[in-house]
Amino acid sequence: MGLTALQVHGEGLGAADVGEYRGATTAARFGDPQAEFEALRGGCGVHDLGFRAKISLTGGDRVRWLNGMVTNNIRDLAVGHGVYAFLLNPQGHILGDLHAYNRGESITVDTDSGQAEKILATFDHYIIMDDVEVTNLSEQLTALGIAGPKAREVLAAAGFAIPEMQPLQVQSVMWRGTECALVRGEDAEHVSYEIWLAPARVKQLWDALRAAGATPVGCEALELHLIVAGIPRYGVDIRERDLPQETEQARALNFNKGCYVGQEIVERIRSRGAVHRKFTGFVADGAGSIAAGAKVVAGEKEVGEITSAASLRFAGRDKTVALGYIRREVGVPGREVMVGAAKVAVVQLPVADSVLLREESSLEQRPA
Repeated sequence: MGLTALQVHGEGLGAADVGEYRGATTAARFGDPQAEFEALRGGCGVHDLGFRAKISLTGGDRVRWLNGMVTNNIRDLAVGHGVYAFLLNPQGHILGDLHAYNRGESITVDTDSGQAEKILATFDHYIIMDDVEVTNLSEQLTALGIAGPKAREVLAAAGFAIPEMQPLQVQSVMWRGTECALVRGEDAEHVSYEIWLAPARVKQLWDALRAAGATPVGCEALELHLIVAGIPRYGVDIRERDLPQETEQARALNFNKGCYVGQEIVERIRSRGAVHRKFTGFVADGAGSIAAGAKVVAGEKEVGEITSAASLRFAGRDKTVALGYIRREVGVPGREVMVGAAKVAVVQLPVADSVLLREESSLEQRPA
């Protein structure tokens, strides 16, 4: 896996460790991942987003064509705004996930580098007589992410004029003579931004954000942050075998947009009622008490599986937070289940601070 642009131009950045993440090699940690996680939650953390690939769609048919490819509404997407969507095969299986942004004369598709090859191949397969040109911008654009309640303050101190923006809105901004794209994060309650820019300037921006007060964050803390936020990762939490409605990502689906690849299966599921499984969160006392791949058990019956898990220390208590799937009739928030020898609470996503503070003995008791 290739180095991200920040790793190439930053020559390591003083990271304590590097690792593979979402199809690229980036900083795993700069110090204590727990402290880095706390910066993302309570202060301001800056992290590498060079593991995200950018794909440009141009041509007169780009809107109509992409609207017929993905599960969300591209046809009515306003200029400067984006949506989250799935790419399906004709059988309704999830081939990948992505964000699509209407940039006026083009559409920018943003996805993990590890998915880019499959998504590009799928696009190529379905462009027949359409006026659509697909360009991989991954060598021309990279990105940094900044998150936390002090993110706007840090961006302003680093020299950005911060416009008022809605979630998944993108605007072109100038920073020290360089044109960048500023993207507002999808979560309206937790402040976050992405900054897209040329790879040659990414180290300068990284240094400026750190000088303005941002804490450097590696992918270990970022992954923990995303798990607590309940944001699934394709290839880990969302697999090709999972049905779109099982993932609980209603934000990816639009039922009024018309036909698209795999739409018949999605509509059939909706018309026949809810699927049997759902994506949800789990919390257990103790660090490392649950692991990815473990089975969820209730009343001696297997009712689900863990797809990802991470340990954290919250308010002096060691907790394990996990994501996974569970049968709907069992997956009620507060329900206690077993994962191996650990008692685990089913929790609503995103995981609230109040849940992490709760003692095991105070979990709502329901019959298994």
